[in-house]
Amino acid sequence: MGRKSTFVNSWFTVIVLAIAVNFAFAKGVAAQKSDTVYIKTLKTKSSKTSYLKNGLHLALPPLKPNAVSTAKINLARPDDKLLTNVQVFPNPVTDQVINVKYTVSRNAYVNVNVMDVLGNNVLTLLSQRVDFGDQSIRYDITNKLSRGFYFVRIVVGTESVNKRISVL
Repeated sequence: MGRKSTFVNSWFTVIVLAIAVNFAFAKGVAAQKSDTVYIKTLKTKSSKTSYLKNGLHLALPPLKPNAVSTAKINLARPDDKLLTNVQVFPNPVTDQVINVKYTVSRNAYVNVNVMDVLGNNVLTLLSQRVDFGDQSIRYDITNKLSRGFYFVRIVVGTESVNKRISVL
């Protein structure tokens, strides 16, 4: 019985306080009359001051009309794919040069590895943070890979793409 009466008394106290605060705020607003009258009296009183001539309470610096920015703007959403447009060429590799092109939708850490058929890492072409946009790698594999089949694996964040190449 004691717990129930304490619970009811506490809710009753909260409701009474809410009503009292509501009346206190309502009385303060009624004394002000209305918002438009208050704004009109504010404008007539402050017409002599220079900082309210344009209706602004603070001075703003002048705008530069011909300012040009060279910064890149990334318009990618977080749910977009991080790695797209992956190309590995020429395939088959005959001139001992691998070209890798890909697009990254935001700044990220990129790993580009060449792996053999068993999944062992043979070469690391790139392992660094890159800016967003189109990226390309040209790597000379002379005397680094023997003839056979390999996989080029590109890992960006949690996404990865594997492309098969053959070296002749």
